[in-house]
Amino acid sequence: MAGLAVCGGSAVRGLELLLPDALYIQRHGVDGYVLPHRIDHPANMRSLAEAGCDRVLALGSVGGLKPELGPGTFVCPDDFIALGAGPVAFDDERAHSVPRFDASWRRRVVLAWQERVGSWGVDGGVYWQARGPRLETPSEIRLMASHAQLVGMTIASECVAACDLGLAYAAICVVENLANGVGEHELTTEELLAGRAANRQAVARALERLVPALA
Repeated sequence: MAGLAVCGGSAVRGLELLLPDALYIQRHGVDGYVLPHRIDHPANMRSLAEAGCDRVLALGSVGGLKPELGPGTFVCPDDFIALGAGPVAFDDERAHSVPRFDASWRRRVVLAWQERVGSWGVDGGVYWQARGPRLETPSEIRLMASHAQLVGMTIASECVAACDLGLAYAAICVVENLANGVGEHELTTEELLAGRAANRQAVARALERLVPALA
C-alpha cells in the first residue's frame, strides 16, 4: 500500500517522534552520524519506495540567507540550486531526469500546515545546496544570497533521488541560524547548535500535528 514517508535530519536527531501514520527515516543514520556529503540518498529513497511509500515529507535544517529569515523560521521551498550534487539513483540514461519539488504534494503540505500547525512561515523560496560538511564563508554566502533564500547540505540531492524513483517530494526547512556574514557578527558553531536546540521541540510538535493530516 502506498503511503507517506518522513525523512528527518539534524533538527530532530535523537528525538522520539510519534509518527504512527508514516514511515520515518533518519537520513544521517541511526547508530552513528553520516556526514552530509557521504549520505547515500538513493539508498535511503529506494528503501522508502520498496516499503510502499509514494510521497516524502522531508525536514531540513538550514541557514537563512536573508536577514528576515532568522532562527525558528519555517520555509517550504519551491526550487533549488545544487551545482555538482550527487549521487543519482541510476547509472544509465534514466539519470537524465528533470528534478523538482512536486507541486501538488507541496501545496498539500502547505495547506495542511496552515490547518493543523497554525501560522505559516514562508511559502516558497530557493534552497541552495552546499557540499559541506564545512559551513560557508561570508563571500560564498554573498554569492548564494543573490540567487537563493536558504542554504543547506542535503535536501536537493535527496529530492533528485526521490524524483528518480518516482516519489513525490516536498520539504519543510527550519532556519537554525543566519548564514555566515548575514547576521551582525561572524557565525560560530556554538550559535548553530544553540539554534538547533531551540528549534527541536517546536519542530517535533509541528510534525506530530502535520503528519496525520498528510497520511
